[in-house]
Amino acid sequence: MADHLEASVTLPSDPASVSAARAYVVGTLAEWGLPADTEVSDTVRLIISELATNAVQHTFGQSPTFTVDVELDRDEHLRIGVTDSHPRFPRRLPAAVQQDNGRGLVIIRWLTAECGGRLRIRPTREGGKTISIELPWAVPAQPLTTAVQQEP
Repeated sequence: MADHLEASVTLPSDPASVSAARAYVVGTLAEWGLPADTEVSDTVRLIISELATNAVQHTFGQSPTFTVDVELDRDEHLRIGVTDSHPRFPRRLPAAVQQDNGRGLVIIRWLTAECGGRLRIRPTREGGKTISIELPWAVPAQPLTTAVQQEP
């Protein structure tokens, strides 16, 4: 595989874009060798769902689009980032039992750590922010199949 692979898509800040972002990332990773039916793929699917949902819900209409970037370096590190143009960084909210939202970054941080990765939040030059994860790239080995020839 190549030393560095990149893919990117910009989507409107609309609830329908969450599933489009998820499909884009999972499809890209499948092209790069990660089958869609693996535990890692399921984890990435949940993480990108949370990141895209945050980009849509928490920018309060001040970011008309968000961008999803996917990078694979030397078959070792997978980076997925979601960038929006809203200047406010996410804040950790108290986890009240009845609270229905505000736990997305906690979920992302936990899932990322479980996979041996890390979460980063950084400002963009344009005044927005990028929330990204980095995970070790672990493509499951393909099972070897042996053809058994039968005597006629």
